[in-house]
Amino acid sequence: MRKMTKKNKIAAVAMSAALVAVGGGAAYAYWSTTGGGNGSATASNTTTPVAINVTVDPGVNPGGPAKTITYTATNPNTSSTPVTLINPVVTTTVAAGVTGVCDPAWFKATVPAGPTTVLPGATTDLGTGTLTLSDLPTTNQDACKGATITVTVGSN
Repeated sequence: MRKMTKKNKIAAVAMSAALVAVGGGAAYAYWSTTGGGNGSATASNTTTPVAINVTVDPGVNPGGPAKTITYTATNPNTSSTPVTLINPVVTTTVAAGVTGVCDPAWFKATVPAGPTTVLPGATTDLGTGTLTLSDLPTTNQDACKGATITVTVGSN
């Protein structure tokens, strides 16, 4: 092995210092990094329909007082849903053994203004509307006695 001269010793120390400096710089760069990125997910594209429940006070009669219709909604989903009731449609079913016509056009149903937010998993009161039966003096409306009156609504 060769004996180290003073000049070689100085070079070795300088080289060691340079290696330490470079190594320290590498450590600094490792801990001081920057970067970016992104990710994505797909939102649910289906929900279970909100159930709209309609309850009509009994006893509607021609020209009589309006009967109250109570509307509620049950939301089976995991997120809130705004509900606005639209297009009330009346259908009639004449009682067994009754002859004649109970025309749904003689009835008028209304819905409350919306929207109402229905919370997830909750049943919420949407408000009230009315049901009336027009009094048609020149038309026999006896078939509506005991008839089943159904009010169906849509929502948006």
